[in-house]
Amino acid sequence: MPSVSVKLYSLIYKFILNRQLQTLTQNPNTNNNNNQFGVVSRADESVTPANPSFHDGVATKDIHIDPLTSLSLRIFLPQSVLTGSKGFNFNPNQTHGVYAGYSPELGNNNNNNIRKLPVVLQFHGGGFVTGSGVSVANDLFCRRVAKACDAIVVAVGYRLAPESRFPAAFEDGLEALNWLAKQSNLAECRVSGRVELRRRLIVDGFGSEMIEPWIAAHADLSRCVLLGSSSGANIANYVTQKAVEAGNRLDPIRVVAQVLMYPFVIGNTPTKSEIKLTNSYLYDRSMVVLAWKLFLPNDQFNLDHPAANPLMAKIPLRQMPPTLTVVAEHDFMRDRAIAYSQELRKVNVDAPVYDYKDVIHEFATFEMFLKTPKAQACVEDIAIWVKKYISVRGLEFSY
Repeated sequence: MPSVSVKLYSLIYKFILNRQLQTLTQNPNTNNNNNQFGVVSRADESVTPANPSFHDGVATKDIHIDPLTSLSLRIFLPQSVLTGSKGFNFNPNQTHGVYAGYSPELGNNNNNNIRKLPVVLQFHGGGFVTGSGVSVANDLFCRRVAKACDAIVVAVGYRLAPESRFPAAFEDGLEALNWLAKQSNLAECRVSGRVELRRRLIVDGFGSEMIEPWIAAHADLSRCVLLGSSSGANIANYVTQKAVEAGNRLDPIRVVAQVLMYPFVIGNTPTKSEIKLTNSYLYDRSMVVLAWKLFLPNDQFNLDHPAANPLMAKIPLRQMPPTLTVVAEHDFMRDRAIAYSQELRKVNVDAPVYDYKDVIHEFATFEMFLKTPKAQACVEDIAIWVKKYISVRGLEFSY
C-alpha cells in the first residue's frame, strides 16, 4: 500500500483540485465551446526558468512557434552532444558555458562529425486543465529523460481546457511534430522562402519559419519517440496516430516508438479497476469525469470519445509503432490502459506493460514523488526499452 505521507498528500491534492475543477465548471467564461479568451484563474505553479548553460548536464531554452496560440516548447539538450563533435561555436571562456549551437551549412563535409541525437517529444500531464511544460516537476523529469536516453527532449506547452477545448491540445501536439519536420527541412535547404541559412542564425520569438540551432545541429528526427504522462499520454497517442496516417508526408520524421505513462483514459463501461478503485488516490472517477467535461466540447461529451477511450480508435492498430505502457497498481485507470496494450499485441505490435506496485497515478512525474526510488527506476526502465529503437545500429543494448 502507498505510504501514509502519499495518502495524506493525495487527499490534500484531491481536495484542492476538486475545488479548482468545480470553479472552472461554474465559470461562465468556460461554457462556450469556442472560447479561447475567457479568463480562468489557476493556482500558481512553480516553474523553472530556462538555462542555456549545461546545468546538471542539460541545457534548456524556451521558444514560441505559433503567435496565434502561443504554443511553446522547451528544448532539453544533454551535454553529451559535445563529445566528439566538431564545428560548433561552443567556447566556455567566451559564452560563460552557454551553448549557442549553430545552423549547419549545406555541403559541409564536417557535418558528419556533428553528434546527432534522437528526439523525445514530451507531453506533460494535468488532466488537460492544469500543468505546464516548464513546471519544476516537468523540467526535472525531462532532464532525467534526456540524460537516461541520451536524447534531445522537446517538452510541449500545449493549450489547456476549458479555455481551449478538444481538439486544441491535440492539434498543438501535432503542430509541434510538424515544426520539428520543418526544422530538418530548413536545415537542408539554403533558402526556404525568404529565410537564408547562415551560421548562428537564431530563432526569433515566434520562429516557426526560422531555423532552431540546437535542433538543426543535433537532432536526428529519423529516431523520434513520443512520450506522454497522464493526459499527455492521450496526446502522444493521438499524435502518433496522425504521424502513422501521414506516412512519408512527415519526412524526415520517423516515430520509432511511443511511451504512454499511466494514460488518462476512461469509458462508458467501467473496468474492474474503475470499479474497485473508483475513489483511488490523486484522481478518482468523479474528478476524471469532470476533467473530461471541461476538455470535450459540450456537444461531443462522451466517455467513449476516441480521445478518452483509446479502444475506440479508428486507425488500424497494426500500423502503430512499438508502444510501452506504464501503469500504477493504485490507479483506477490502469485496466483500460492495459487493455489498449493488449489490443496492440494482438496485431503483433511490440507493446509491453510495466506495472509498478504500491504506487499511484503520476508516481514518476509528480513533483512530490520525483525523488523516490521508484520514480527514478521508472525512467531508467523506460530508457532501457527506448534504446532498443533509438540506438545507432550496432550499438543496441542487450538485456
